[in-house]
Amino acid sequence: MVWRLLALAEQLDDGLLRQVFTHSSWVAERGRSYERLEFLGDSVLSLAVTTELYRRFPDHSEGSLARLRAYVVSRVTCAVVAANLGLPDFVRRFGTGHEPDELDQLVANENIMADMTESLIGAVYLTYGLDVVRPAVIEAFTEHISFAERSYVDFKTEFQEQLAKTGRAVAYRLVETIGPPHAREFVVEAMVDGLSLGRGVGASKKRAEQEAAGEALRDLNRADRPRRRRVRLRGRSRRGAGSEVAESSPQDSTETPRSQSGEAAHDESAGPWAATTDGARERAAGTGSGEAGGDADEVGGDADEAGGDVDSRGGQPPDVTSSDAGV
Repeated sequence: MVWRLLALAEQLDDGLLRQVFTHSSWVAERGRSYERLEFLGDSVLSLAVTTELYRRFPDHSEGSLARLRAYVVSRVTCAVVAANLGLPDFVRRFGTGHEPDELDQLVANENIMADMTESLIGAVYLTYGLDVVRPAVIEAFTEHISFAERSYVDFKTEFQEQLAKTGRAVAYRLVETIGPPHAREFVVEAMVDGLSLGRGVGASKKRAEQEAAGEALRDLNRADRPRRRRVRLRGRSRRGAGSEVAESSPQDSTETPRSQSGEAAHDESAGPWAATTDGARERAAGTGSGEAGGDADEVGGDADEAGGDVDSRGGQPPDVTSSDAGV
């Protein structure tokens, strides 16, 4: 197999490629060794892997993604990638003039080989940019990403941590055992408060429990996603009282609630005119008294009268505070 990252390396400027594999003990100035390139490549590797994990696993939580990344970009993993790419051969190629024993010690050092992997990534990034280096990096690390997703992530621990926030716990129940003795599989359910929240199948009970926890955790994360919010316009009301933020779920009443100050709530789905008072709504609909179609300030054009200017493009009012903003 011809690795894309390796093919790009062969096209680098000879001086830059030599620097990628130059140990600091070989030069009088450390800046001419691989160390600066390794510093750059470390960030490029992290960005490439983080982006790939974010896209590949949309149901994973931030904590799960962080644990995956920690494994994929670890020094141990980078050293394995170096061996797969054949980077020790480059060390010997550019290490002419140095004792063979010294070169053997360098290529046997996992930390040094991991650094050179990142150094190579930094050099390719400098020459070709992120759009070229990112897929080459993912190709070189993809088997480690897949391995981490299968074996490294502890769904059971993460699921228990999520439940502990609400004082609950999980128990795993063996549902059935299927298959012949030499190819047996276990079916396990994750039980919370007497309900099955996830089911998993595996060649071992532990593997099945991990699968069940993973399914339950994905459902839990989806259930925790933000729901639509209803907010009030910020500003002075007609009666001079400050407006408050009101939250509701989609199951709340569709009627427009009022605060004690008499302000009307603003439902994002109802459009910008939903925040006006009853009289203003009548005038906006053309059903009010002779004042309909009159002064725009009465309809909501003035911040003092309607609680904030309404964007002329019909979008979200420019000064809206929602619960998602941390109020």
